[in-house]
Amino acid sequence: MAHVIDFKEAGFDTLLDELEWRGLISQSTDRDRLATALNGEPITYYCGFDPTAASLHIGNLVQLINMRHLQAAGHHPIALVGGATGLIGDPRQSGERTLNPKDVVAGWAERLKKQIGGILVTDGDNPVRFVSNYDWTAQMNVIDFLRDVGKNFRLGTMLAKDTVARRLNSEDGISFTEFSYQVLQGNDFLHLYDEYHCTLELGGSDQWGNLTSGLDLIHKVRGVDVNVFTSPIITDAQGKKFGKSEGNAVWIDPTMLSPYKFYQFWINRPDVEMESLLKAFTFLPKAEIERLVEESKTNPGKREAQKALAWEVTSFVHGEAATQAAIDASSALFGRGGDLNTIDEDTLESVLDGFKVVDENGEHVFPSAAAGDRVIDAAQSAGLFKTASEARRAIKSGGVYLNNERVEDEEAVLGEGDFLQGRFALIRRGKKALGAVEKH
Repeated sequence: MAHVIDFKEAGFDTLLDELEWRGLISQSTDRDRLATALNGEPITYYCGFDPTAASLHIGNLVQLINMRHLQAAGHHPIALVGGATGLIGDPRQSGERTLNPKDVVAGWAERLKKQIGGILVTDGDNPVRFVSNYDWTAQMNVIDFLRDVGKNFRLGTMLAKDTVARRLNSEDGISFTEFSYQVLQGNDFLHLYDEYHCTLELGGSDQWGNLTSGLDLIHKVRGVDVNVFTSPIITDAQGKKFGKSEGNAVWIDPTMLSPYKFYQFWINRPDVEMESLLKAFTFLPKAEIERLVEESKTNPGKREAQKALAWEVTSFVHGEAATQAAIDASSALFGRGGDLNTIDEDTLESVLDGFKVVDENGEHVFPSAAAGDRVIDAAQSAGLFKTASEARRAIKSGGVYLNNERVEDEEAVLGEGDFLQGRFALIRRGKKALGAVEKH
């Protein structure tokens, strides 16, 4: 578990000051009321995560980072994995969700709990509490739900919610199922207030309408003012959102996106994004972030900010060992140090994934090879050369490498020992052009 410093260690007077400086708060209830709540005795807060996929992504990671900031300051976290709301899905701006089978949702919920447990503290004096809204929602019948919960919601207010309003004006409209989602989420906040005296809910800025539904419900039926705040939607330098609905999600689950690829995502971010990403996704102190940002401006070629960002986020999510393995694999791949033979099979396959070629069916595959095949033929299959004569000339000039060893013989063949982990042979042309073949 990565060390997370609290706001005092980070150089701030209050927790809210730090969250605002890091750009982690997009909208909130009254600032003075929120500041008073966060500056006083520890409060209980929650954030909901619906199992609408098998993994969380970096949009969800922002919520988890906010939760870790609050947890480090002594506040008590509840992670709600939406066993009930996950069966429905909150309304998207782009159209209706596909409803997933109940057993699939249940399996995804367990995976999400494991991912959350790897980021929030699960033991000690202030562990995260896991709850599922299926436990209390499934016990309600339709009549009870309409009388006890639905009666407190006004249609005009519900229709005015941003996402609902957009969907109503779209060609597809919105189903009653998704329209009722905000009532379910509002009821969640009320239940957690009654059960655990939870007085703060966190979420993404696209959840603002759902968050305020719970706030309004608690005020109406309990006469109490609670708090909510949202974090901004994460976008790239061009303003494009990262998320599963956009098809470019950066997954947290290592089986869906390897630690190597996760690390590569962060280290390849442009200089213009460094300030916002270092603030939001790392727990580095203010002075260190400011130093790294300045370094990225005065000495961009060194990429110190990107290296710090990639290390901090990847080690936070996947641990230091997996992060170091990703760094070592990248160095070994281009012959900058490290031993290719020490890279485990999963990491190796992930590292080489970008060097697949398109077959006759339009599929991205590793070209196949066998012991006894000529290196020049394997290099052609890997897309490094158009002709055998071109490959021979490159070998003659000393510009072809097999597993980072220079190929001296134009008629050299692949041996059994040339297949790393018994599967892959790495061929490099010059310093940067890489290809790989897989043993068949």
